Amino acid sequence: MTCTIVVKIGTSSLTQSETGNLALSTLATLVETLTDLRRNGNRVVLVSSGAMGVGRDRLGLTERPRAIALKQAVAAVGQGRLIRVYDDLFTTLKQPIAQVLLTRGDLVQRSGYVNAYNTFQQLLKLGVIPIVNENDTVAVDELRFGDNDTLSALVASLVEADWLFMLTDVESLYSADPRSNPHAKPIHLVTNIQQLQEFQVEVGSSRSSWGTGGMITKIEAARIATSSGVRTVITDGKHPTNLKKILSGDAIGTQFEPQSRPVNSRRHWIANVLVPMGKLYLDPGAIKAIKEGGKSLLAAGIIRVEGEFNPNDSVQLCDNESQEFARGLVNYSSSEMQKIKGCHSEQIPEILGYYGAETVIHRDNLVIV
Repeated sequence: MTCTIVVKIGTSSLTQSETGNLALSTLATLVETLTDLRRNGNRVVLVSSGAMGVGRDRLGLTERPRAIALKQAVAAVGQGRLIRVYDDLFTTLKQPIAQVLLTRGDLVQRSGYVNAYNTFQQLLKLGVIPIVNENDTVAVDELRFGDNDTLSALVASLVEADWLFMLTDVESLYSADPRSNPHAKPIHLVTNIQQLQEFQVEVGSSRSSWGTGGMITKIEAARIATSSGVRTVITDGKHPTNLKKILSGDAIGTQFEPQSRPVNSRRHWIANVLVPMGKLYLDPGAIKAIKEGGKSLLAAGIIRVEGEFNPNDSVQLCDNESQEFARGLVNYSSSEMQKIKGCHSEQIPEILGYYGAETVIHRDNLVIV
């Protein structure tokens, strides 16, 4: 059976750890594998890191840049060279590709999210393999994906993928870091992200000075993807041919089972794509009404307001212990919220001097996280 597959490969798999030079043998094997999958009728998307590492190598830099402007300049140099290598390799196999550079800002507007969806669908329909990366040259901190693990999960959700493969520098998820703990045990199947607490999983940062992600970002990416019905796999990036084996049923790496009833695309967009601009702290009655009763949020249930936000911005809903349990799109600004918090809906026109929405967040714009 054919399916839609998103493959994310990290900098540590694409480059040689000692020099930062591209690992051309790994790249060539990856390209051959993805082309074979495409020729077998699958729809394939590649999310590729490596622009920063390639740019550093090209410019002769020995340390990772720290200043934002320098990071963006180095990524711009590397991205062109990286896509050139991909194009040469895929062209040898007569497989067309497309470069897609995204920032979170491209997706936070609902219209932009829909446009991105339509573009991906057309590319896949044409038999093209889109190669996706964050547009580091123009991204600003508050609208960055942060790492390509998160980007790959959002892309997998966007294109309604069946599989997300995250190729990294370890062959699976372990109960502890296997590089420092000889008693670490591999975890082959995760049926629920909460299960990792039972395994007492320890997560650390990437060992590569060239990359940005660690296992913790991959677990978060798995949470995003599985909540949208995407089966997610963490496996060794140095052996891309494992993709075919896993699709054939081999138990390689760590698999995260998808949720049986994924959230719809709009709720996924609210929960995972939008950047929360503030927090609302709720009383126990409001929390129960939302979590158990599926109710909208009313002003009367709000205890405290944090942050500065405008109507239709995303905010986090938290309990008294600052634990987030939901997100939603607000109908009022933060300054308005400060005035109406704890008040009944019928009091809002008198307090604000005009009639507004009865709800602070309508249940259609609210999702439990």
